[in-house]
Amino acid sequence: MVSASTREMTIKGKEKEKNTSLSYKLGEIIAQKAIEKGVKEAVFDRGDYKYHGRVKAVAEGARKKGLQL
Repeated sequence: MVSASTREMTIKGKEKEKNTSLSYKLGEIIAQKAIEKGVKEAVFDRGDYKYHGRVKAVAEGARKKGLQL
């Protein structure tokens, strides 16, 4: 299993990005880490959250990097 956080992406002095763009990059990082560990497919459980905004951005970022959701 892998994990990632937007805290990994923050750099002091850099202008803060919008939450959706950070979420998209977070999805890419999760996918990259998963593929490095040999995980090619995953289940995306969004819980009670609607599939839009940041939740959608994480899924799209992961799919872009090749993780099957």
